[in-house]
Amino acid sequence: MKITKAIIPAAGLGTRLLPATKAIPKEMLPIINVPAIQLIVEEAVKSGIKDILIVVSQAKNPIIDHFDYNYELQHRLIKKNKKELAIMVKKIGDIANIQFVRQKEPLGLGHAIKCGKIFCGNDPFAVILGDDVVKNPPNEKPALKQCIDAFIQTNSCVVGIQEIEKKMVSKYGIVLPKNKQNETEKIFALKGLIEKPPIAKATSNYAILGRYVLTSDIFKALEETKTDQSGEIQLTNALKILIKKGKKINACRFTGKRYDLGSKIGLVAATIDYALDDQEIKNDIIKLIKEKVNKFNK
Repeated sequence: MKITKAIIPAAGLGTRLLPATKAIPKEMLPIINVPAIQLIVEEAVKSGIKDILIVVSQAKNPIIDHFDYNYELQHRLIKKNKKELAIMVKKIGDIANIQFVRQKEPLGLGHAIKCGKIFCGNDPFAVILGDDVVKNPPNEKPALKQCIDAFIQTNSCVVGIQEIEKKMVSKYGIVLPKNKQNETEKIFALKGLIEKPPIAKATSNYAILGRYVLTSDIFKALEETKTDQSGEIQLTNALKILIKKGKKINACRFTGKRYDLGSKIGLVAATIDYALDDQEIKNDIIKLIKEKVNKFNK
């Protein structure tokens, strides 16, 4: 079984990064010189995804433009003998078969997934959040590919997880392992999930971090999911409905360093780490960091 379709929800307001996101989608904020959404798409493609649906809102047209051709720019680059740059710009438009749909109201992640029902049909599909980057070493499978392999191995829905600090559980969907003794394994079955619980009610400190592989059953569950107190449809609650109906859902503990690019610290951390991997600027970045550390240590 191959998973070749993915939905990337990218319709959020990005309020944690205002005022930068007043006119620029948070998914278009650059990590060095590459927009976050491009890193997400590249991970999907490296994981075997060929068809991608990006769910956008009215203010997200720059995302659509980024994955389109820009003939004028390509022409000008070629005219200035910058052929390598022209090829690079064109490749962005050829990276995958990318389609777009608008989420007309901000009704939550679950509603964004519902927007992809026609796109997915009856096929299983992946979901990868548009501001959630995971950096894996070159010799390691991308985080999404690890989740896809877990889906193929178990023939059931998979949520990608990592362990987080207990004090952070109220910011994420948290999973409850079916058997406590199995939670140290890479893949384990779930008994339940809870969306952004208070610390006292957290069933574990394993958080769902932006990677899912789902079957088309999720769309019926989303139809049955009631809105929460903020008026949104939560994907976590739809997954709980599937569990209650006897559908097996597994957690995949993926490896890789994850960055929440919807937050200031996540954006800065990703920028530093990717800069240290860029051979062109690596030494200058190290020098700059050392200068700043020495300054603060005085």
